[in-house]
Amino acid sequence: MSLILLVLYRIYRFFSWIWLWARRRFTPAGLAIAGGAVAAMGMGVDTENNVIYQAFTLLFSLVFVSTLFAAPFRPRLAATRLLPRFGTAGSPIHYKVMVRNLSAQPQMGLTLIETLADSRPTFKEWKAAQMDEERQTRSFRISQQRRMNPFKTATVRDAAMPPVLPHQEAEVGLEVTPLRRGVLRFKGLVFARPDPLGLFRALSRLSLPQTTLILPKRYPVPPIALPGTMKYQEGGVAMASNVGQSEDFVSLRDYRHGDPLRHIHWRSWARAGKPVVKEFEDEFFVRHALVLDTFGDYLHVDVFEEAVSVAASFACTITSQESLLDLLFVGPQSYCFTAGRGLAHADQMLEILAAVHACRDKPFVTLEHLVLDHIGVVSGCICVLVSWNPERHSFVRKLRQLGVPLLVFVVVPPGQKALDPGPMRDAPQQFRVLEAGRIPEGLAGLK
Repeated sequence: MSLILLVLYRIYRFFSWIWLWARRRFTPAGLAIAGGAVAAMGMGVDTENNVIYQAFTLLFSLVFVSTLFAAPFRPRLAATRLLPRFGTAGSPIHYKVMVRNLSAQPQMGLTLIETLADSRPTFKEWKAAQMDEERQTRSFRISQQRRMNPFKTATVRDAAMPPVLPHQEAEVGLEVTPLRRGVLRFKGLVFARPDPLGLFRALSRLSLPQTTLILPKRYPVPPIALPGTMKYQEGGVAMASNVGQSEDFVSLRDYRHGDPLRHIHWRSWARAGKPVVKEFEDEFFVRHALVLDTFGDYLHVDVFEEAVSVAASFACTITSQESLLDLLFVGPQSYCFTAGRGLAHADQMLEILAAVHACRDKPFVTLEHLVLDHIGVVSGCICVLVSWNPERHSFVRKLRQLGVPLLVFVVVPPGQKALDPGPMRDAPQQFRVLEAGRIPEGLAGLK
């Protein structure tokens, strides 16, 4: 079985390379003529009963002549890509490339092609995707919509270059649409010059590596009354940075390791001969936990990506309020990242979510332990889950037994039937099922 998959993987790599080469070398008209020549060759084998072979001769001759006239060229060009630092999955990125002609000859009629790093999977990744797709087929989890290539990172639109005079610079606008969150890697630029017939292109490559971070897609979240009330936070003002209720002076005490330097009472230190700090009233403020389930059953379906987008949507909403937000998830290790006024901005949380990957080497109980160890300091908890099985039931039940106010969101594949609320049966308003591909509709009903 492994040998057959390896052979199929090699075939996939070969034909994907052929398609990439053809799209880059041929113009749209050239691709149509080359495709027509291949079709005519297949249908014109029987020369006695049809004349399609004559069309093959004509089309093949056009392609052959175009290839001969598209002689290699070596333009002396330099370029600078003005790329933004961030982008968003699913939203086009418009940017500029400054091209400078270093030669004494004008450069006209060129096309600028952006080259991204090779996103084709390794054999292990490709095999995992095939196995996941087979499991979905056996479980009848087949969407009516066409599935997106899970390994394609972005789509790029070629741009026609204006004439570039000798030793002058021209501005070219490009557009790339990222399809996945994470780091989008640019490899270089290709300058293409078509032959006189406009079918085949000669190419000149320029290495220009660069990266930009693609943030998760976000959905609009209506104003909602988040669960929980103010709770005491160890560290008080030093941690909350004026998010809490007060900063009233209470007393003086001896310095303890970790106390902020701004709390030192210098006059008392001078009199006592040892560090003395001012002690303030305890801080009480709202602090929410945003729990992201990274233990999906299927690595390459869109359910996990949608769950990350839902978490990102809440991260942008909650940190704009007078509260703190703890993002909890499990990857190579357990993570807890806190954002809010005075600590970190929502953009930093989005950067973290842009790099989150599904966890395959740890059990779900790892996330349960992380949340239960942290739950004593939070006012409420928002759980974004990618499955609703007995493990998740037990996890949510334990949180409810601790008296923690909850909002539970379960992201399901398209077309999946309604779920039994289980431990959330008596709180239907705090339990929502979000269907992948229809997340905005599911979030629109929040109150």
